[in-house]
Amino acid sequence: MVLLQIIAATSLVGLISLVGLLFLVLKKNIHKAAVYFISLASGTMVGTSFYHLIPESMEKSPDALAWTGAGIFVFFILEKAMVWRHCHLHQHDHANVAKPTAAKMAVMGDAAHNFLDGMIIATSFAAGPKIGMSVTAAIILHEIPQELGDFAILLHGGFSVKRALAINALTAVFALAGAVLTHLFIGLAPATEGVLLPITAGGFLYIALADLIPQLHEPSRLNQTLMQI
Repeated sequence: MVLLQIIAATSLVGLISLVGLLFLVLKKNIHKAAVYFISLASGTMVGTSFYHLIPESMEKSPDALAWTGAGIFVFFILEKAMVWRHCHLHQHDHANVAKPTAAKMAVMGDAAHNFLDGMIIATSFAAGPKIGMSVTAAIILHEIPQELGDFAILLHGGFSVKRALAINALTAVFALAGAVLTHLFIGLAPATEGVLLPITAGGFLYIALADLIPQLHEPSRLNQTLMQI
């Protein structure tokens, strides 16, 4: 039963990879909407960490806060190693972003990120369906601006719309792989749940505070700031 819930949640997250279709309908307007998804995603991830993941992990492990700190560090290292944060790519000049090599880096980073998302979903459902659904919602809100960024990078890298959609859909499979492997691993060693939950919380906090919220400080009008709040 839990495995079916995990597969369903991971598949739902995988459908977000097709969000690039919105580019064909809304075009430039989608970039304006993305900033509000970033704001919503950051708040959801922080709330999920403090109100669900950390309290649950503290019941399972006396070292939960230490593992949460370790999670922040692990996600920092992963980001450095895999370059899966898209705003990192945007810090380079536009000529660099437009290169196919940059697009391929984004694809590899997205695949790694999706694998981690699958691990997070499996770990959260192991703690209970309520936590699982809460974490899945937070990931979906985070995935929307991320996948929009993926799609834009692939287009700048010279990929056609169809190929960019196909590649994004393919990387979504890594989330399912991460979820199933983690579910099997937790089944073999239930005690690992007390470690993976706080690491997940640390990862959520890192993504929200280090990656998402800083993007909201870009120049914006008062009404945009109020919407972000």
